[in-house]
Amino acid sequence: MTHTLPSASPASYDDVPSLAARVDQLSGEGALDVFRRAMELEHAGRSIVHLELGAPDVDAPAHVVDAAVAALRAGDARYVAPQGLAELREAIAADVRSRGIDASADQVIVTPSAKTAVFYAMMATVEPGSEVLVPDPGFPIYPSMARFAGGVPVGYALDADNAPDVDDIAMRINPRTRVLCLNSPNNPTGGALDATDMARLAELVARHDLRVVTDDIYSRLVFEGGRAPSIAAFDGARSRTMLVDGFSKTYAMTGYRLGYLVVPRPWVERLVTMSVNGHTCVPPFIQRAGIAALTGPQDMVATQVAAYRARRDLLVRGLNELPGVKCPVPAGAFYVFPDFSALLTARGLTSRAFADRLLENHGVAAIDGAAFGSRGEGCLRLSFASAQADLDAAVTRIGDAVAGLA
Repeated sequence: MTHTLPSASPASYDDVPSLAARVDQLSGEGALDVFRRAMELEHAGRSIVHLELGAPDVDAPAHVVDAAVAALRAGDARYVAPQGLAELREAIAADVRSRGIDASADQVIVTPSAKTAVFYAMMATVEPGSEVLVPDPGFPIYPSMARFAGGVPVGYALDADNAPDVDDIAMRINPRTRVLCLNSPNNPTGGALDATDMARLAELVARHDLRVVTDDIYSRLVFEGGRAPSIAAFDGARSRTMLVDGFSKTYAMTGYRLGYLVVPRPWVERLVTMSVNGHTCVPPFIQRAGIAALTGPQDMVATQVAAYRARRDLLVRGLNELPGVKCPVPAGAFYVFPDFSALLTARGLTSRAFADRLLENHGVAAIDGAAFGSRGEGCLRLSFASAQADLDAAVTRIGDAVAGLA
């Protein structure tokens, strides 16, 4: 007896079962959508100024690259312990201790990117139905991951310096609040908490028995006063905090996808089990690059911070000279968050419509402020990790767009 397979048509691929409902709780990241459209325009011959991605415009230091290549050539590409290489965890712990955080290598879990570390931290701390305090405006992956974990994201405001507003956070805490998500310096605004406000926040955390997920990825990119303080260094929060950090922003290692968690010792075993389920281990040659980054020369970091500071000052000045535009001075990271709301409201435009117009008509790739939360409406995020010539061109083109609104 001969059996024949039914013929398939392209339409048959649309007739598939639905996925789990939890997948619909995830949302994307606006910067990557803008980047894709910008690349399409660029491939079509358009001149595009890329200010959409938070990616340094330099390569990783040579000693970092050499460490990865040497390890790969030596065959260092096999399975290793899920928690991470001991030498890298020692280097991370030493770096964390330099910020006043009491931590040892056995509290470090190495992850494939800081974003993965945030994901694990959210899954480990958020209970179904509980509330998660997230910055608004803030990195859109925080509320996305909170929803995926079954939580309810609740946005808190930023203060006049575009840093997390401690008073607003205090006002939003209720019996359902379980997790505080913190990012200082903040993406998209660059605002950063000082030690006094961080201590106030730690006291709130202890009083209300909260868990903290703090994303410290920009902690080295601060323009005054040295490294940004971490809530993990303060009494009250130390034993309740999952600290997230990584190598992408500081060491221009975006494609290496290397991050880590530092957690209280009783949580380590369960976080390592999550790692086993999620990624098994981070490739050892990538971890060797991380060791080189932390233990090798730090000249590149100082050079980049100085370059970012100079670019920040010129970009802020140029934007504030445009009529109807207000651009605060960021304390850290490499973003400005200029406010165009006076111009846009008068003309019935949203920041999304203005961002689209900037890209399609003027060749400037920027991110709509509302992509970072409802309080970002009327603003745009511009990255000054790009070269100064690109920033100068962007200010000229944005000026043309502003003039066009008039």
